Amino acid sequence: MKKIFLLFGFLTVLFSACKKQSFNNSLQATIDDEKIQKFITANNITGLTKDPSGIYYKIETSNPGPHPTATDTVQVSYTGRLLNGTVFDTESATIVGLPDAIKGWQIALPFVGVNGSTPYGRIRMIIPSALAYGSAEQSSIPANSVLDFTIDVEGFY
Repeated sequence: MKKIFLLFGFLTVLFSACKKQSFNNSLQATIDDEKIQKFITANNITGLTKDPSGIYYKIETSNPGPHPTATDTVQVSYTGRLLNGTVFDTESATIVGLPDAIKGWQIALPFVGVNGSTPYGRIRMIIPSALAYGSAEQSSIPANSVLDFTIDVEGFY
């Protein structure tokens, strides 16, 4: 009988923990969206589209060429900023395997047409924390940070 109560207690705790995590993810998504909307308004950013995933993006330059997929390797130049304007990373002509990139890149970079010559396909995307690094802190990126990227997609394979 004790084993049954112990098992029931364990399952209750486990179920409660899962439910609490789901609530926190939902709450964080709401917080992130509010931050993004305030950022867009405060900076007079226009022309953004909200993807069902929660990413806000704008194709600034698109080419009639093919589009990368979430499993491709891309050559990109980019700048990543926090919403307070702090640049946390910038790279030129770097190679990135999209399967190894944050989920936001996997979702949004395929929106950009690329023909491998200038002007390259350029996208600006504002990525909610769940599609970036979530609650994990990354060197100069605090936990639960919304990220603002400008990315030139120079090619892919």
